[in-house]
Amino acid sequence: MKPPASRASTPTLLRPWHFVIAFGIVSLLADMVYEGARSIIGPYLATLGASATVVGLVAGFGEFIGYGLRVVSGYAAGRTQRYWLWTILGYALTVLSVPLIGVTGVMAPALLLYGTERLGKAIRSPAKDTLLSHASAQTGRGSAFGVHQALDQTGAVLGPLLLAVVLGWREGDYRLAFAVLAVPGVLVLALLFWLRHRVPDPLVYEDTEPHASSAPSGAESLPAGLDPHPLPRIYWQYAAAIALLSCGIASFPLLAYHAQTTGLLTDAQVPILFAVAMFVDGVSGLVMGRVYDRRGPWTLLAVPIAAAGSAIAFLDTVLWVWVGVAVWGVVNGVLDSTVKAVVTELVPSRTRAVAFGWLAFVRGAGLLVAGGVLGVAYDQGIAYVITLIVAANVAALLSLVLTLRRLGT
Repeated sequence: MKPPASRASTPTLLRPWHFVIAFGIVSLLADMVYEGARSIIGPYLATLGASATVVGLVAGFGEFIGYGLRVVSGYAAGRTQRYWLWTILGYALTVLSVPLIGVTGVMAPALLLYGTERLGKAIRSPAKDTLLSHASAQTGRGSAFGVHQALDQTGAVLGPLLLAVVLGWREGDYRLAFAVLAVPGVLVLALLFWLRHRVPDPLVYEDTEPHASSAPSGAESLPAGLDPHPLPRIYWQYAAAIALLSCGIASFPLLAYHAQTTGLLTDAQVPILFAVAMFVDGVSGLVMGRVYDRRGPWTLLAVPIAAAGSAIAFLDTVLWVWVGVAVWGVVNGVLDSTVKAVVTELVPSRTRAVAFGWLAFVRGAGLLVAGGVLGVAYDQGIAYVITLIVAANVAALLSLVLTLRRLGT
């Protein structure tokens, strides 16, 4: 497709797959920063005197900020159409916040900085996903998001492994562990500015607007984000199913809190545990992204089944901790590679930022419920945690089956 005259001067436009891979490297470096932090935040808060309830609530609120507030940034990005600006601002907030967490040594400032790191993710994600979705029109929806997820999770493996080395060398030195994450943070911003220069407007990758006809009459004259009926009913049914699904997923900080406070793993082993989960996440995301392109949204049924199985990570045995967290990685890999791909099939590109935002909001709300309820349940007894996880995922499986039937897939 020949770009419009106003875009003809775009300097040496990257090919769609090159854009996807370059953006994946940005996510790789960023994941080293914030997933590295997430791998040790639970044990770090424990050293500051936090209980399981506090860790669970912090993890839940963190996920709600990171996911739930995307609806706001999604509307803002959709209305302004300045996707690069929101993407860069979000990444900058994250890479600046994380190294400061270890400097505080006090719970309240540490929690605030962890919240601002999650806020950075909320600010950038709808805009970033929209930029990526344009290139995915030529590469295959599931394949593009799957490859991006694989590179993303490579960083989620490298970051925790880096911290494992640091904590193995300087046991308990969380200040140094958080500080070293500033290095990949600087590289994130440098690569983003380069990519912005090479591809100022990724919309040139999208040849067609397959769902434009589904917009209400007269909607084309309204700014994106102000359409009175921007999203179809089937989208909201799908979002509700994902919200219920999220209620049955335990947070890694709570899993790490369990492993560390029960003496099953050392400080240095906890980030290795997270690295294993992220490796499984990346591989499963890559594989299931391709499966999605062949089998469609029914791929998502693997999530509640795996999430129920991940409850074994709360058993009082080292082996089951490792196996359970690996299964937890499968859950996140399938979710991250397919949930967004379904959205690209349901809504047009001009409202995708809003759609990604609302989907993140309901997913964050579910994770907030899971974090708080499971944290309180853990302080009452591990059996309560396991029972709640299994029950929530049985309900989620039934809801998802009904929803996918309505999608006509």
